[in-house]
Amino acid sequence: MSDFTDDLDDLETAEDFLRFFHVTYDQRVVHVNRLHILQRFHDYLSADHGMEGLDDEGMSSRYRFHLERAYQDFVVSNAIAEKTFKVHKEEARKMADRFVPLDSLLGTPVG
Repeated sequence: MSDFTDDLDDLETAEDFLRFFHVTYDQRVVHVNRLHILQRFHDYLSADHGMEGLDDEGMSSRYRFHLERAYQDFVVSNAIAEKTFKVHKEEARKMADRFVPLDSLLGTPVG
C-alpha cells in the first residue's frame, strides 16, 4: 500500500477529508450535507477512469479535485435537488410519473 492510501485509511469524517485535501469549507454546509458530500465524492471517484498509474501526488491532486467539486455541489444546491442517494432518485421518478399536463385534464390545449 502507498503512503497516500495509508493516509486515506485514517480519514473518517467529511471534515477529515476536507482538511486532509486542504479544501476550504463552511461548517454549516458540511453539517447539513456531510453524507451527501462524501457520497458525491465517491461517485466522482468511481466515474474517473483516468487514475490508474498515477503516483501519490497525482492521486492526491485528482482526489482533491473531486472532493472540491462534490463540496461545491452542495454549496450551490441542496441534497434534494442533487438527488445523491437512491431514495432521492426514486422519489424524483415517482414525481415525474405523477405529472399530468393541464391540457390533458381539460381536453384542450392550454394557451
